[in-house]
Amino acid sequence: MTTTTPPANRPLAGLKVVESSLLGPGLAATFLSDLGADVVKVEPPAGDYIRRMTWPIVEGTSLLHLHTHRGKRSIAIDLKTEEGLEIYRDLVRGADVVLEAMRPGSLAKLGLGFDELIRVNPRLVFCTLSGYGATGPYRDMPSHGIAYDTWAGLIEPALDDDGFTRIPTLPNIGINVGPMIAALGILAAVIRARETGEGTCLEVAQSDAAAYMDWYRIETYRAYERPADVVTGNASDDHERREPGLAGMWEGVRYQIYEASDGHVLFMASEQAFWRNFCEGVGRPELFERWPGSQYADHARHNTELQVELKAIFATRTCSEWLAFSDEANTPIAPVNTPKTAPDDPQFAHRLPFYGIRDVGAEQLPLPVYMEGDLPPTPSMAPTVGEQTDEVLADLGFSAERIAELRASGVVGPRD
Repeated sequence: MTTTTPPANRPLAGLKVVESSLLGPGLAATFLSDLGADVVKVEPPAGDYIRRMTWPIVEGTSLLHLHTHRGKRSIAIDLKTEEGLEIYRDLVRGADVVLEAMRPGSLAKLGLGFDELIRVNPRLVFCTLSGYGATGPYRDMPSHGIAYDTWAGLIEPALDDDGFTRIPTLPNIGINVGPMIAALGILAAVIRARETGEGTCLEVAQSDAAAYMDWYRIETYRAYERPADVVTGNASDDHERREPGLAGMWEGVRYQIYEASDGHVLFMASEQAFWRNFCEGVGRPELFERWPGSQYADHARHNTELQVELKAIFATRTCSEWLAFSDEANTPIAPVNTPKTAPDDPQFAHRLPFYGIRDVGAEQLPLPVYMEGDLPPTPSMAPTVGEQTDEVLADLGFSAERIAELRASGVVGPRD
């Protein structure tokens, strides 16, 4: 008997995942499919309305669907029928993972919860990914993605010129980090299941993930509740406490955004050696002599006199000239891009080449994991509702005649 080793950039080839998802949380299985897993998305005959949600709509289908379900297969099953439920169990028998990416307990209401499915497949990894999690007072509360970021304290309401409060411009955290944490947990559980022969149930909340992503600020606030002589600031700040996270960078001078002649750059000379290199590189050694600072983590806070000098210096060159200077002088300076301009950055273009419109329906970013020098291969287009129904059933051993019967009776296949 011979075994075939999967390509390095498809390390999860052979992993079988059954996904029951609604809207964005299906992204958890996208991380797995991007790395080679066979993900079958089980949909009701009417399909997941993710295809009509948010914007943009690309030739009638949302970008949210095109990205979230790329590389997957879709089977449409009416789980309100006993035959449909048995087909789901057939899928589970040969699967490694079931992903319930919707309100917790949705599958259990159908008789397809972990307690039932573990009897079908004792090695099964069952993961529930939901908004607020399977426990707690918010468990059953309806919500959408931004809720997890407001709940976690990541969003500060903005006020417009008319006095209305608005959602500010920020990236979504919970709905992206939550699926990523779920994928990590799934793989850990799969390793355990393969080592022990025992399945397991895990659950992840997108709200928890949003809060965990901001652990530094949350934990800093908690630390500051202790006595000031026990928890202090950094030595370079004379042990004065700063505001948590980036709020503590507001008064920074040697670690700050500056305006160049054609845009902005981020200056990060918090180490004394980098600060010396900068001053010598721009021909201003007297700045270092006057304000040498501490060896580490010195941002020259509140030094407005120095900030005036640096403001004038940075205005003399373009962003690209400052980046070249950063390399030459060995002092950290970074671009300040926007989501629109970042793809034009040469580092972005080198590391994150877009998948093409012809392949996946819209230009999309790859999963940024290089294995032996290669990104994951280009995935297939996100499926239409039940697009691979016959194929998946055939894989389960159903004959063409039986598949036709199931379609005719409405047990499988899409319908309006």
